[in-house]
Amino acid sequence: MSKFRYWKLTYDDVEPLTYDPDKILNWEIKCVREPEDENKFIGVFLYRNGTPHDYESKKGIVYYYNNIERKELPSITTFLKNRFNGNVVEKGERIFLEGSTEIYDPKDIANLAKDLENELKASPVISMELHDTTQEQLKEWGFPEAKLLPIPT
Repeated sequence: MSKFRYWKLTYDDVEPLTYDPDKILNWEIKCVREPEDENKFIGVFLYRNGTPHDYESKKGIVYYYNNIERKELPSITTFLKNRFNGNVVEKGERIFLEGSTEIYDPKDIANLAKDLENELKASPVISMELHDTTQEQLKEWGFPEAKLLPIPT
């Protein structure tokens, strides 16, 4: 049993997957705005074991941003908080929703990506990391082999 990472997934790739949600270690939805060369993006992610914040881990949804005007952040935070709850904690370019609802189901992640696309006017790209599974299981669950990114051991 090993870890596997998939990248450049679309919500259409993720929605029909049938994996065991307990096998997801983390996922990220990176929403990139056009033109790509301006490097404007917002990333929403969740680490099953918590996200590092100083010397402790905080559980819950987190987002980060790059080249996004600060005046946009309250609406992004409100959008996510209304959906997942949690206590807002800011650290640099990361906003934590500490204690928020955690999602690991493929349909929930795909729906969030669709909603972020509409809300942020940006193209979402999903990455996911799984553990304690096999390549055979991943094929059965419907993961596209072409989007598997090896993790060095």
